[in-house]
Parts: sequence; C-alpha cells; structure tokens
Amino acid sequence: MSSNLIDDLIKNVKVYQDQKEITYIHKAIEFSKKAHKEQFRKSGDPYYYHPIEVAKLLSEIKLDNSSIICGLLHDTVEDTSATIEEIKKYFNIEIASLVDGLTKINEFSLKINNLKFGENYRKLLLATTQDLRVILIKLADRLHNMRTLDYIKDDSKKLKIALETQEIYAPLAQRLGMRDWQEQLEDLAFKKINPEARSSIIDRLEYLNTKDENIIEDIRYELKKLFIDEDVKCTINGRIKSPFSIWCKIKNKDISFEELSDIMAFRVITNSTRECYKALGIIHRKFSYIQGRFKDFISSPKSNGYRSLHTSVIGPKNKRIAIQFRSNVMDQIAEYGAAAHWKYKDPKIIKESDAKEYKWMHDLLDLMDNSLSQDELIENSKIKLFQNNIYVFSPKGKVMELPKKATPVDFAYSIHSEVGDKCVAAKINGKLQPLKTQLNNGDQVEILTSEYSQPSPLWERFAVTSKVKSQLRRFMRSKKIEEHIVFGKEILLNQFKKENIEFTENAVENILNEFNCKKIDQLYELIGSGSITSSAVLKKIFPELKFTYKKTNKLNNNQPIKLKGLTMGMSYHLAGCCSPIEGDKIVGIVTAGLGVSIHTVDCNTLDSYSDSPERWLDISWESDNENEGLHTSRIKIVLTNKAGSLGKVTTAIAKNNGNISNIHFTSRKIDFFEIIIDIEVRDNNHLNNIMAALRLLSEISSLERVKG
Repeated sequence: MSSNLIDDLIKNVKVYQDQKEITYIHKAIEFSKKAHKEQFRKSGDPYYYHPIEVAKLLSEIKLDNSSIICGLLHDTVEDTSATIEEIKKYFNIEIASLVDGLTKINEFSLKINNLKFGENYRKLLLATTQDLRVILIKLADRLHNMRTLDYIKDDSKKLKIALETQEIYAPLAQRLGMRDWQEQLEDLAFKKINPEARSSIIDRLEYLNTKDENIIEDIRYELKKLFIDEDVKCTINGRIKSPFSIWCKIKNKDISFEELSDIMAFRVITNSTRECYKALGIIHRKFSYIQGRFKDFISSPKSNGYRSLHTSVIGPKNKRIAIQFRSNVMDQIAEYGAAAHWKYKDPKIIKESDAKEYKWMHDLLDLMDNSLSQDELIENSKIKLFQNNIYVFSPKGKVMELPKKATPVDFAYSIHSEVGDKCVAAKINGKLQPLKTQLNNGDQVEILTSEYSQPSPLWERFAVTSKVKSQLRRFMRSKKIEEHIVFGKEILLNQFKKENIEFTENAVENILNEFNCKKIDQLYELIGSGSITSSAVLKKIFPELKFTYKKTNKLNNNQPIKLKGLTMGMSYHLAGCCSPIEGDKIVGIVTAGLGVSIHTVDCNTLDSYSDSPERWLDISWESDNENEGLHTSRIKIVLTNKAGSLGKVTTAIAKNNGNISNIHFTSRKIDFFEIIIDIEVRDNNHLNNIMAALRLLSEISSLERVKG
C-alpha cells in the first residue's frame, strides 16, 4: 500500500512541479518514514501513511512544494525526536517555519465548552495569521483524521474531535472558500454528532430519488440543450445538496423537510464573465424566477474571493432548482478558495496578498485586545468565522467595511470610539433612523452626536461588531461603579433601619475581609451591583442575630443555578416573563430588597429599565459539565390527529435525551390537535437539537418555543 500512496502523490505533483521539486518530496518521504518508523495509527497502518495522505490532499489542490513537504513532516516534531533545527538543516527555513506553525497548533487541545478553550483558540488564531498555508495544511490533516475517525474506540474522544471539526475547522474551510473540504468535514462531523438526523435526511433523499431516479441527469440534459440552442458554450454539473446543509436549513429556518426548496443545485460553468450573465438571462426568460433568490457575487464578491451568480427557478420537470453561474476561473476559486489564489513563485507577494484578501484573520487580533473574558473571545471569534461583510458610505464618500447585520452603532465606533460614545441618532440615506436599524450594502450613513450623550446598555443587544460589544461592556462597567457605591450604601442603611440597628461604618469595616474587600466603598459596590445582599453583610456583623430571607436561586429540580457575575450572599431568581434556560443570552436587573431578576436579553420587560443603567448587571451561564442542572422549557406543537403521532413526538424527545415533565392539550380538532409540552433540558443548544429533530417529523405542522 505504501508504494501505491507514494505513486499517487508523485503522480499528482508531476502535473504542476518539475523533477527537482519531486526529488525534495522523495527526501521528505524518507525523513518521515524514518522519524515515524516504530509508530502505528489506530487502524494498524504504519504512522507515516497519514502524512503521505495529507500531502496527497494538498497536491490535489496544487499547493506549492514547501506545503507538500510540510504535510509530510507535520507530525515529526510533535510525535518523534526530530527537531525544528534538524528540519531547517535538511530542508530550509521556510519549511521549518511551516512545520513549527503546525506544531504550535497541535500543542493546544481545543476543548469545547471549557474555559481553557478560549486561550487555546486565541493561540491557534495567532499562529495561523503568520502564514495562510499553515491553515491549509491543518485542514488537510484534520480531513484525513476525520476520514479515519472510526478506528478510535473511545466514543467520547470521537465526539470531541467531531465537535472541534464542526465548531472550528469546517467554518475555517468555508471562510477560505474551500467548499469541497468544507462539505466533507461537515458531513463526517455530522455523522458522529447527530447520526440519527443524518440518516433520516439520507433516507428521505433516497426516497425522493426512487420517485425520480434520473431527475438530476434529466434536468441537466434539458439545461444543456437550452444553452446549445442559444449558442452558449458551458459545462453543467448537478447534485443534491448535502445532508448537513439540509439539516442546517431545517434547524435555522424553522421549517420541515417538505418545506425545503431547491434541494437540487446546478452549476453552469462558462468561458467568461459575459457568458455568465448571458446564461442567466436565458434561464430567467425560459423559467419562472423565484423572488428574493437572486444574488450577484460577481459584481460584489464575498470577502474570501468567491464570485458567482445565484438564482432559483421553477425549472425543467416543474422542479424548484438552484443554479449558479461562474466562469472557469471563478469555479477554481469557488472550489479551492485560498489555494486557488496561491502564487507559487514569490512568497513575499503571497503573504501581502493574504493580508488583503483575508483581512478577517488580522481583524481578530484587535478583538483579542478588547475581549473581557475567554468565553467572550470564543463567542465573538466563532461569529467572525461565519459572517459576511457589507460596505456602506460615510457622508464624505468613504467606503466602510462592516459585518453583516451591522447597525449605526457599529458604524459610529468604526469611525472612532468617541463618536460611538456620543452618538444619539443616525441618518441612513438622508433619513433619520433608529440606532438599531440594520445597514445594507450601499447605504450612506451619517452619525449625529451630542456632548452630553453616553452609551446605552441596550446597544449591546443590537450591536454586531465584536470590538464594539467589548467596548460597551467596559464602558458600562466603569460608569456603574460610583452609582453602585451610592446605591449599595443606601440599601445597607435601609437594612439596618429595618432591623432596628444603629448604623456605624466601624462595624462594617470590621468585616471587610470576609468579603475580600479592602475599602468600605468596595463593599457598597458589591451590594449595589447585587453581588451580595445587605442581609448577608448584617449576618457577618451580628452572627448572633436571626435573619430570615427566602432563597430564590433554585431550579425546579432543586439544582443550584450556575451563573457567572454573582457571588456570595446573592439573592436572585429566574424571571417568569421570559423563563431563561442555560445557553440563552441573559442579563440581571438589580431591585432593592428583591435581589436580581435574570432575564433573556430579548425580553420585552427590559425596555422599562432602559433609563436605569445602574441597575443592569452582566450575567452569564457558568458551564459545569460535572454538575449540570436541568431547566424546564416549554414548547407548543400543532400535530396531525392520526394514530401514532404523539408517540413519534415523545420518542424523538427521548432519543435526544429530553425528559417530558408535563403534557397539556390546549385544542382538539378533527384533523389536528395543539399540545403544550414541558421538557427538562440541559441548555439552549440541547433544546434546539430536540426541536430540530421534531421538525423532521412529517406529523408536525408547526412548532415553537413558549416563553413566559
């Protein structure tokens, strides 16, 4: 097998490399074989098979010789006695630098939902910005590891690797335009993370295929014939969209499998940009165009260089189909992304080009400087990987690049932090609009400011830019300190009066150490922010006295709520108006004498506190995998009234580890009935997975989460 692998690799490389370069590849193969000579993979194969497979993947996208050699050597420093200095001596400093970059990434074990993950992820990003090829090689390494994942016996380890792949590596491949690798990584991860959903979708696709066995080829033939008649030379490819892509649409768009449109996708590859538009016109003249589905990524390319025309029509055989139009060059970039941009002969130009074409990677460095916590870094970085950009104009005609769904607040802070701090309103295309208005490509934005204005805590609810969110949190924290001191002292004085005890600061100062405070103002701030209660302070000062208060920080299952931002002695409760569960974005509202109410950030009740920023408290869920509590969440289902329907619902919930605590029928009709189900779940993501599984059931006509 070894000789076949090597032959396949050399065959690929010969297409675009000369014999001298191939000699270096043979040298690297021998170095790898020697370094890994006593090591074996979980499959039982010699370990050096893996780096050859990685190099083969890199050769398939025609990456440069240094990258191929690095693929062959990528595990030598981490897993053998070989050193960077040795690689530098046997090869060159460029290859040694690439191997070193891969080694640094591999040193960090990325742990999903763990505090250490944020710091490791930061180091991963720092390492990958040095040379884009490091990411490409790592993606090839991960792709081959996913292909051989079944040889690992430890199920928890397999799940961890699959989650890492879905959370980090598939989005990286997407962001770099590596569509083929992205879809392979997504499907391999999906197979491990949610095998039942994947199998269900595949079964449905196979059923559709049995109904129209040759539908893809038949439609492709009709389209080809149409273009021949119009004298357009092109290649047409057709396929069914991937199971993971279909699953994401079901989950994110809140629709059933039957409601999905354009499951079939076709690609028309022409010889020029002009013929792309000509082919598009032919399709729109011939078939009914589906409103809202046309996108022109040729005139407005994506940030990763992707260019194509997208449309959806009621096509041949009266089928809904999605069609992409692109030239041969565009197709290479769409398939191979960053690799297609690679310029083999001038490394200096490569890196300068990377910095411009993949600016999003360097933008993350600014985010790291402003992140308040590791969890915040993870959250914001993941968002950054997925989002596309929009381009808007300043009043003077300057083009500003912002994330998709950005608002005037994001725009204001992108000009200068002082402009953001003082903004009061915005004009979009000459008309006054609310600061929460989402901006679109081509908008002209003017920010109106006031010297007496300051940021509102509500802005964080609609700001999109990660840096802006971090700045808003820091600003609000700095402004709250003085208000908390005054508010906290007032609360403590009232508590003394309530208990008929004379207040003296000396008595309070004697117990400062009990709350890790050095000054009395620090204690007042803790009380004013809701971190501790005034009754807890009195208990420390007068332990012999009896104080009674109702504890409200328990879940329905008597598990303590795990929250960050709340400390010793704090009294709090989950607001009934929005019923937050773990994973929801939350905020605390301080109320004198009642502790802190925990709300979801989109709760309508929060509007009544918009003029009291001193009462807002930054709260987040604290993950504790060793002691997870369950939260009760409520869903409403409209179900077809036929035998077995309810059984399928309860089975789907049970298979996804949900526990039904209550079922209530709210309406019964001849054809359907409406039910309310209370489900005990771990967190928001757990609930979303259950709801997504339910949406695959044809018996369910509607499904929604009920709050309050």
